[in-house]
Amino acid sequence: MTIIVDSGSTKSDWIIIQNERDIITYSTSGFNPYFHDEDHIEQEINSHAEIRQVANEISCIYYYGAGCSTIELNAIVERALSKVFKNADVHVTHDLNACAYAMYEGKPIISCIMGTGSNSCYFDGIEVTEEVPALAYILGDEGSGSYFGKQLLSKYLYKQLPAHLHQSFYDEYKIEKDDIISNVYFKPHANVYIASFMRFVSKHKTDPFISEMVSSGIEHFLRTHVLCFPNAREVPVQFVGSIAFYFEDILREVGNKLGIHIGKVVKKPIDGLLNYHLHHHPEKILA
Repeated sequence: MTIIVDSGSTKSDWIIIQNERDIITYSTSGFNPYFHDEDHIEQEINSHAEIRQVANEISCIYYYGAGCSTIELNAIVERALSKVFKNADVHVTHDLNACAYAMYEGKPIISCIMGTGSNSCYFDGIEVTEEVPALAYILGDEGSGSYFGKQLLSKYLYKQLPAHLHQSFYDEYKIEKDDIISNVYFKPHANVYIASFMRFVSKHKTDPFISEMVSSGIEHFLRTHVLCFPNAREVPVQFVGSIAFYFEDILREVGNKLGIHIGKVVKKPIDGLLNYHLHHHPEKILA
């Protein structure tokens, strides 16, 4: 049996493959070795009885994860998975590869993540390459949930939101400065906490203030992470992630303004990732 995992910082999607017809899907919380150690990852996986019950039957795991960008970071996840799946060959790589593979349709593409975090790459069918690095939620993650969450929280605390949005935000969350500072600076998983306020942004997406904020943030992402590629206006630019999915109309509008051809936009790459593996490596997946 084989497992394919696509993990963002907030959620992970799992596919357990017994054969072409017996495919089971699960969801767990997300993992990111920047913020989670191997004990946390092991404990979270083991808390799911459905996964734990088949653990010893798994022979291979393909794990694509946020933050899995160096040998050292990958090793954190590899050790955790090996503790749970004792009989499995474990392969850990970046979630950017999952984005590229899931969106590939036989021709070169620029493939982007726009979820809790953000990133981009070019995939020619053989090699995944980056032009500029992802700098995570403190220095980068333009156009992501954490990016917009930071903007919303700072504008709320600085009293820069329009009065009706300020009141609506307070009525919904009942939080003050000290609550926000505590969660951002003194508690774990600050990026996920910050991105959780995208629910408010999405709820008010038609408000001119919010719409302009999202539009500017998406343009910042496209100028930084898409137009950096020399052929950015010549190949389709595909997207995965909740921000791209729920704000697709704004994404396409900004892309059109910049002369960028926005191709497919999907919320989760897991189905496309499964199809890629079944098409390109069926002997490994169905072994």
